[in-house]
Amino acid sequence: MITQTAATGSAPFIHLENVRKTYRGRGKEFVAVSNVTFDVYEGDLVSLVGPSGCGKTTVLKILADLHSADDGCKVEIGGGTPFTPGRDVGMVFQQALLLKWRTIIDNVLLPADILGLPRKAAKARARDLLAMVGLAGFESKYPYELSGGMQQRAAIARALVHDPKLILMDEPFGALDALTREKMNLEMLRIWQESRKTILFVTHSIQEAVFLGSRCAVLTAGPARMADFFEIDLPFPRALDVKTTEKFGDYTKRIYRQLGMD
Repeated sequence: MITQTAATGSAPFIHLENVRKTYRGRGKEFVAVSNVTFDVYEGDLVSLVGPSGCGKTTVLKILADLHSADDGCKVEIGGGTPFTPGRDVGMVFQQALLLKWRTIIDNVLLPADILGLPRKAAKARARDLLAMVGLAGFESKYPYELSGGMQQRAAIARALVHDPKLILMDEPFGALDALTREKMNLEMLRIWQESRKTILFVTHSIQEAVFLGSRCAVLTAGPARMADFFEIDLPFPRALDVKTTEKFGDYTKRIYRQLGMD
């Protein structure tokens, strides 16, 4: 169950302490994730990196209040302000999951429609968001008329349309080709800096985790556990050539060591 942090000037927006999730069924137990402890401050872009099956998505589901953590774990969210997951969370998945019978702007408006937000204001915001993600002029197109990268941009706009406090992104660029993925990384940073939203970004790409994150959490598999959490001291805005720097290489080596890949 998600609780809220006490209202203090320096309270983290998200506080996770010794978070563990155990699935039970047919007389067996499976530990999906354990020992997850970190703080996220408002406006952070925190990357969660690790191999497939290490519990990254489970952490997002706990934050979205789709799953509950085990008893005795501490999950605090909101930083002392009211927080309702159904209203205050936006999600972006590996696939854009756009409805093929709705135009792009109507796809973006879907959360606003579900929440019953005023249509006129929501549509104006949707248009502004589509312009922000580089899709101005594509409002009346259908998903099949857009490339994979463009569809993911629309999915990001959809996640922002109801003005949530927290954006959860589950390997959103994992299905894209390498060149499109790098372009979307640059777009992701631009969108984050313009929207100033708090974002948790799940990825299995070590370079992507370092390039995007202001902080990085490392989760290992077998058994799933949190191994590291650190600040990424690389200046924003970031360009792709930062990947050639010694400091970038040091951060990637740190993650490789934690994953036993050095």
